[in-house]
Amino acid sequence: MANAFQDQLLKAGLVSKDKLNKTNKSKHKQLKQQAKNTLTEADEIKQRAKETAQAKAEHDRKLNRQRLEAENKKALIAQIRQLVAMNLVDDDKGDVAYNFEDSHLVKHIYVSEELRRSIVNGRLAIVRHDEGYALVPRPVAEKIIQRDRGFVVLLNDATQSSAEDDEYADFIVPDDLMW
Repeated sequence: MANAFQDQLLKAGLVSKDKLNKTNKSKHKQLKQQAKNTLTEADEIKQRAKETAQAKAEHDRKLNRQRLEAENKKALIAQIRQLVAMNLVDDDKGDVAYNFEDSHLVKHIYVSEELRRSIVNGRLAIVRHDEGYALVPRPVAEKIIQRDRGFVVLLNDATQSSAEDDEYADFIVPDDLMW
């Protein structure tokens, strides 16, 4: 026998061989069960570690997505600034004040009469540029709107200049008029 104490009890006749075997089996079962329980605890620890890793990965993906969106927005603003700088209409600070609304405030810029007519007809647009405003042609303003609508302050609908020049377009002139 493996245990000296058990041998002494068996020799003294205090326990029987069957009882000793039963006790050894139950002890063995108990050891196996404890080993199994420690495995499940290890599995639980592994599961918690895996869940923590997944949560961290999701958090990292979210941060990367936010960083990427910020970089894209920065690049978009740089594109818009470049578009405005390259297509800037020189207004030479004319003598006619043109009033427009920006964020529920009435603002004004000084332009020449020709530029004022172009703004009214929709051939030019007013956009935000640095700390002020700038004039750009309509096609450029439409490209800016595609990127970010917030930069275009004023873009009037394009009107036909011939209709504005012809004040008597509504009146019919007969062909057979004799003088």
